[in-house]
Amino acid sequence: MNRRVLIIGGSLAGLLAGNLLHRRGWEVQVFERAAGDLEGRGAGITILPGLVDGFQAAGAQVSEEMLGIVLPARMALNREGVVVAEHRFAQAMTSWGLLYESLRKIFPSSNYHGGETLARVEQDTHSVTAVFADGQRISGDLLIGADGLRSVVRSQFLPALTPHYAGYVAWRCLTDEAALPAASFARLFERYTVCVAPGQQAIGYPVPGPDHSKAAGRRQYNVVWYHPVRAPDELRRFMTDDSGRHHPNGIPPALLSKILRDQMIETAPRVLAPPFAEAIRLGRMHFFQPIMDIEPPQLVFGRVAIVGDAAFVTRPHVAMGVPKGAGDVLALAQALDGTTDIVEALEKFEAQRLRVGRNIVARGRYLGSYMEAQAGNDAQ
Repeated sequence: MNRRVLIIGGSLAGLLAGNLLHRRGWEVQVFERAAGDLEGRGAGITILPGLVDGFQAAGAQVSEEMLGIVLPARMALNREGVVVAEHRFAQAMTSWGLLYESLRKIFPSSNYHGGETLARVEQDTHSVTAVFADGQRISGDLLIGADGLRSVVRSQFLPALTPHYAGYVAWRCLTDEAALPAASFARLFERYTVCVAPGQQAIGYPVPGPDHSKAAGRRQYNVVWYHPVRAPDELRRFMTDDSGRHHPNGIPPALLSKILRDQMIETAPRVLAPPFAEAIRLGRMHFFQPIMDIEPPQLVFGRVAIVGDAAFVTRPHVAMGVPKGAGDVLALAQALDGTTDIVEALEKFEAQRLRVGRNIVARGRYLGSYMEAQAGNDAQ
């Protein structure tokens, strides 16, 4: 049928969509705003039901055992580091980089275009055209917006819809296993650990190492620390590098202010359990994400569909960012199977995924309500 799809965004959701449709006979072109490799973009990921199925459907020869480190139990520590709860619950954890590599290596390199910034989308009843900042115009039968939280595709069609900032951030760090002292390693490493401290929340778990190794001694420890940060003035300081440049769309880890990172490391021992504070102090990479959510009223605009974080943005408490994106693109590919009516297929996709996305966003807001309440609390 020689149908052509343009995918805006070359991260996980974009690559999942690209591989799924390429395997179904579509001509696929992926356009990513960033130049170069994206592998250093993320940290730890929880493997939830459906994630591996989505990757396998896209052609990645993976399994839960290949991707993840299986942890047999969960544990909660208070601020003093005392165990206050334990629960037997097997859970597999992996890294964003390993997921990205498993998709990137199977997608045709000639069809992946880095350093391409979308300016706008144009369409008529028969085709859709991506117009890029350099003036380049590329047309196809379908355009998929998989360009993340600050989606250019979404903002064109839903200009009044903006992310809701919840009043707190997630500090994240990755610490090499070998860097952890024996006591902290013994307390943290072989389980999924939660720190329950007044006004704060943190979780930690091991993930594959920088070289994707799961071998003992070569893994790394992932910490996610939810910390109240008032908006907008205080959040603006977080998004400003040491040269004074503001990064409104997100600051790269390499440009994170050293002053801010040092303040984070200094604050951790006062508010978190000692093993968590030590893992943060010894981290080889630190970054943060403002916690936001988005609930769009629609996902389809003629021959255009949005998926992943370009569609619903959910809070990380539900660990559904990547699984939801996989579900989006799998539902889209299945709706397109066996039909030449793209617009009708997109309507079926939208009806299914609107319901799913709304439920996930609602659950994330519920789980994050405690931290959201801390934004007005002066006790830091």
